[in-house]
Amino acid sequence: MSRTRTAHPKPGAVSRALAADRLGVPAVLFFVMAGVAPLTVAAGVIPTAYATTGLTAIPAAFIVIAVILAIFSAGYVAMARAIRNAGAFYAFIAAGLGRVTGVAAALVALFAYSLLQVGLYGAFGPNAASEAAAHLGVHGPWWAFALGAWAVVAVLGLARVEVTGRVLGVLLCAELAVIIAQTVGGLARPAGGHLSFATLSPAALGSAGLGTFGVLAVVAVLGFVGFEQAPVLGEEAKNPRRTVPAATYTALALIAVVYATASWAMAAHAGTGHVAAAAAAQGPGLMFGLSGSALLSQAAQWLFLTSLFAAALSFHNSVWRYTYALGRENVLPTAFGRTSASNIPKAASLAQSATGLAVITGYALTHQDPMTRLFFWLGTSGGLGIMILLAVTSAAVAVFFARNARGESIWARLIAPALAAILLAGIVVLAVEHYAVLLGVPPGSPAAWVLPASYAAIAAVGLCWGLILKVRRPQIYAAIGLGAHAATAAPAITGRRP
Repeated sequence: MSRTRTAHPKPGAVSRALAADRLGVPAVLFFVMAGVAPLTVAAGVIPTAYATTGLTAIPAAFIVIAVILAIFSAGYVAMARAIRNAGAFYAFIAAGLGRVTGVAAALVALFAYSLLQVGLYGAFGPNAASEAAAHLGVHGPWWAFALGAWAVVAVLGLARVEVTGRVLGVLLCAELAVIIAQTVGGLARPAGGHLSFATLSPAALGSAGLGTFGVLAVVAVLGFVGFEQAPVLGEEAKNPRRTVPAATYTALALIAVVYATASWAMAAHAGTGHVAAAAAAQGPGLMFGLSGSALLSQAAQWLFLTSLFAAALSFHNSVWRYTYALGRENVLPTAFGRTSASNIPKAASLAQSATGLAVITGYALTHQDPMTRLFFWLGTSGGLGIMILLAVTSAAVAVFFARNARGESIWARLIAPALAAILLAGIVVLAVEHYAVLLGVPPGSPAAWVLPASYAAIAAVGLCWGLILKVRRPQIYAAIGLGAHAATAAPAITGRRP
């Protein structure tokens, strides 16, 4: 189905389309990489993985997971060539597995990205409070600093998308520069004066049992969450047929190299046999101290905060895009599906800001640990939701192209998505089976089953709502997944399931 370009609205007009041709490959890449939050993963996730699993093959795990996600991306970007929609998972699954399933996927995506976004305030608040007290003499509760970050995100969430892209670009470049400097410093100062390559070998993964490897694979996948956002920006991208694949594969390769080498540097610097103990003792300091430079270490700690902020801003934009996509197609209230003269859906953006404010306030009033119960628990659960969507999307891609090949190769339309669906589904199963380990809680803890079960409940609500739309509101149902064409176009994607 051909896609026509939507004209920019006149001043003061209300539009049902996002601004086209505003984002090139660099801007899309900045959004994607900011959502991945490289320094947050390098300084937070990787040391935690070493400490909790005791495994030294984490660098190899990142390489293996990068290969699996590259296989997934073959079908994913092929689907993005056929369908442009701000709610990428939602539209792709609706086109492949039916509109009812698509509505369920949309609510799962909205919930998962919301958990990821609001959870980041739980890490930003305490770390900002610590840095401000230590270096600025400013003392305050964690939630005050979290609310400060929330306020800036709320304002930038209403700014023109290219403005947000520039902010993310500056912060991302600074993050990567510090990670590279610390990594080089760590590799230049290996324990015992000998640089070992053992942790980079995929063969090292074979020494772990299936359950332990599953936990390690889940941790690695969580590090990549955010790379899948390029198609979400497809409506606003310049030449999306080129921009989306270029940004997706570039981000995937960059993430794999950065994480694999950073985790390798940590193991090399501390010593392969001692890295787990060092990670347990030092936490983020394992990353910050690689170079031995006090100045670079301090810069890394401040940039750790900007990494959290950039990720919160990026995921905020992801959430409003999904909310906007659902509002535009009347799956959610239509107010969410309208944009102003700036081409930003203000109602959708403000709704996510309200969610963040409510969560921060709730955690502050109940005196819950923000790092564990807000950042770690919600972040891990958000990552699980994204993994579920990746697996279901792979299946949807295979079914969609089975009805109409659209000129795609058999690898992109069948083999790669089918293989990715199997591999990712296996990781999801292992994640759910070992969720208590992921959260660091005793087996049988309520959090270990309530959090993953919440996705089943949300999916059930989505299925019911999709069926209601099909029976009671057939005109709305027929427009599900059509994006900017929802208001005027009839279903026209060849082979779309009724």
